[in-house]
Amino acid sequence: MKRVAKVACWLLVLLIIVVVVGLAVLIRVRYGGGNYYPNVATEALIPADKLETVLSYEEPIGNATVSEDGRIFFTVHPESRPETNKLLEWKDGKAVPYPDAGSQGTLFETPLGVCIDRQNRLWVIDHGTHGFGKTQILAFDLATNKLVHEYQFPSEIAQKESFLQAFNIDSKGETVYIADVSFFRKNPAIVVYDVNSKTARRVLESDPSVYPQDWIIRNQIREMTFLGGLIALKAGVDGVAVDKNDEWLYYAAMAHDTLFRARTADLKNVQLSPQELSQRVEAFSKKPLNDGMTIDNVGNVFITDVENQGVMQVGPDRQLRTTIRSEKIRWADSLVFGGDGYIYLADSAIPEQMLQSKANIRAKAPYFIYRFRPGTPGTAGQ
Repeated sequence: MKRVAKVACWLLVLLIIVVVVGLAVLIRVRYGGGNYYPNVATEALIPADKLETVLSYEEPIGNATVSEDGRIFFTVHPESRPETNKLLEWKDGKAVPYPDAGSQGTLFETPLGVCIDRQNRLWVIDHGTHGFGKTQILAFDLATNKLVHEYQFPSEIAQKESFLQAFNIDSKGETVYIADVSFFRKNPAIVVYDVNSKTARRVLESDPSVYPQDWIIRNQIREMTFLGGLIALKAGVDGVAVDKNDEWLYYAAMAHDTLFRARTADLKNVQLSPQELSQRVEAFSKKPLNDGMTIDNVGNVFITDVENQGVMQVGPDRQLRTTIRSEKIRWADSLVFGGDGYIYLADSAIPEQMLQSKANIRAKAPYFIYRFRPGTPGTAGQ
């Protein structure tokens, strides 16, 4: 009997090993592996010393936005697991909770993306803990600081393991274009939200243009792999930007080599089949591995370069150039024009906060928002 028990014990151990190894293989196949991306950076058009520090904060900054009259708003990055304030305004040299301290725990769960439309409303998107909670979009009238719009996305739009975060709004404030990175579910898409009817649709779902390619991101701080390489940060569609005429939506998956665009009329056309819409997508230019983007009024698309501590730009000529680089930048995240003609850059320091302890996050503080003048003839877009 002892011999039989011993054999059974070893068989159980062997079975556990086989299961663990099998799971590791499956995880690596789905989330890991990849190749290093070729360096597409060029000589910077703007010297590094032109990058100005706007503000610093003790917790990692998520996304930022700036009103026409210079009000600055930002989120605390939800990956850092903020315990108090989640959305803040920079006022009189300090960060204060917006719209107030009491709303931080009642209105918000995991807010990240922020954007101000031309109707002077501050929009905030909350991915609801990757679709397991309340995924919603909110808007505040900046004249009164009152909540004027809210919508909770249904589960077929904000799927479990989704990540609705970066977004942009057309000039009329009627249509919102939202990137679902969908890192865990691997089902990225663009969500088109109609403000007036409060309806949403997923488009280009898992289309090659929104889906990541097999690249491993290397940052000056670390290589963006986890659990011994089983998982790599290969994110789907992230940055989105609507041009000044509301004609084109420019978008890009973080781990992809191409910047794409699609006509907004096509994205809103419910009569087009998924196949027909995919056929109308245009590969616009090459790009770096990126996070956020913005666009000016003459069609220059500015896109962050997360591997090379900077921002690049693509003009109407479709040529890719480095705008600015600086050793200060840890992770170039969101970009937005202010009414002063500067581009504001939120540095989320992702390598120093993602899957890191609170002690490590505190040790790497402070975290920054920067700004620079783009040095192009274009003026602010959205």
